[in-house]
Amino acid sequence: MKETHEEWIKKRAYALWEEEGRPAGRDFLHWEQARAEREALEGSAASVDGKEVKTRKRSVAPPKANGVMKAAAPKKTASGKSA
Repeated sequence: MKETHEEWIKKRAYALWEEEGRPAGRDFLHWEQARAEREALEGSAASVDGKEVKTRKRSVAPPKANGVMKAAAPKKTASGKSA
């Protein structure tokens, strides 16, 4: 069975509470931290269970310097001179 969004947050908040030594009165903070972590996971290329990385198609753009495209430098030959 697949874990729901809220179940994941609940388990993570509980784990955070345990990691901090089970302090009283911090449930809201743990819940918010777990919610933020879940949102970050959903926005990343990682799966929510952390076991795989989802592949995303990305366009490959050449590097820019200050928003301006740089011209490629001439290739050097074995003798060290520009081709």
